[in-house]
Amino acid sequence: MKVVILAGGYGTRISEESQLKPKPMIEIGEMPILWHIMKQYSYYGHNEFIICAGYKQHVIKEWFADYFLHTSDITFDFTNGNEMIVHNKKAEPWKVTIVDTGLNTQTGGRVKRVRDYVGDETFMLTYGDAVSDVNVNELLEHHKSCGKLGTVSVYNFGQNKGVLELSKDGSVAAFREKSDLDGDLINIGFMVFEPELFDYIPGDTTVFEKEPMLSLVEKNQLNSYVHRGYWQCMDTLREKQQLEKLWESGNAPWKLWD
Repeated sequence: MKVVILAGGYGTRISEESQLKPKPMIEIGEMPILWHIMKQYSYYGHNEFIICAGYKQHVIKEWFADYFLHTSDITFDFTNGNEMIVHNKKAEPWKVTIVDTGLNTQTGGRVKRVRDYVGDETFMLTYGDAVSDVNVNELLEHHKSCGKLGTVSVYNFGQNKGVLELSKDGSVAAFREKSDLDGDLINIGFMVFEPELFDYIPGDTTVFEKEPMLSLVEKNQLNSYVHRGYWQCMDTLREKQQLEKLWESGNAPWKLWD
């Protein structure tokens, strides 16, 4: 099944890094977060990717074009016609299509622009700036069982402190530890859609999270998959540093592969 990854935004909230590269190309453990996301899908057997690029899209194309340079030992033999020899090739079983979906195109417009590459089939869709241990095959089965046009993974961002319950007059009625019922459920990406989704996206100026999603909700065509494991976006330098620390510890929760 094809996996569409949104990777075209400016990443302004992590401008310390995104001045030079698209946010999905910011590295965790010397590999782009985009690579980490793709490795997760690949772990579950999904190896065909469509990357919705935009801002500095050439960086993504050049990185994949030079994939062996990033992952293998190389000999440059200048005595034999400038030959390059790749040792111990670390190839992924991937087919990657990188589409320039425009510099200022909104998220919905980016999805619309890859319609011809997706074709008339069910596809997965996610954001290129967050890692998770979502079981995407379980997500897919859940989507198939619900019989709707779309399924989004949702996550309880929760509270990390004790919870106060107040009376109407402002006095404390109870104090308890946080529970799974506290906090807001948010869309974390890791979505599955039927190809009819494209008909809900008018064009380049469409924000995917607004008109298309609201229309699906109104027509009762959007289902949810509650994820209770790990998820973390990388919006800020602080969050990048947190992810780096987890990776360096050898216990990164999203690293399902060997």
